[in-house]
Amino acid sequence: MFRATQTDDKLRRENIIGKQAAYETHYEVGVKVRQTIKELGGTMPEDLPTPEKSIKQIEREPEKKRLADGETQNDKE
Repeated sequence: MFRATQTDDKLRRENIIGKQAAYETHYEVGVKVRQTIKELGGTMPEDLPTPEKSIKQIEREPEKKRLADGETQNDKE
C-alpha cells in the first residue's frame, strides 16, 4: 500500500505521462521501498503471514450479515 501511495504521489508531483513511464516509475519506487525495508531489517512482504481471509471476503461480510438478518426477519413474519 505504501508503495502504491508513494508511486501515485511521484507520478503527480513529477507530471509523469505515458504508460511506459508510469510502469518504470512503479518499478523504481517498488525497488526503493523493498531496499528500505531490507536495510531497516523489516519483514519483506513475501515473508509476512498470510491472512485467513482475503480483503474481498472481509468486504463481503457486512453484506452477508445484512442478507442473513433480512432473511431471518422475513422468516419471522
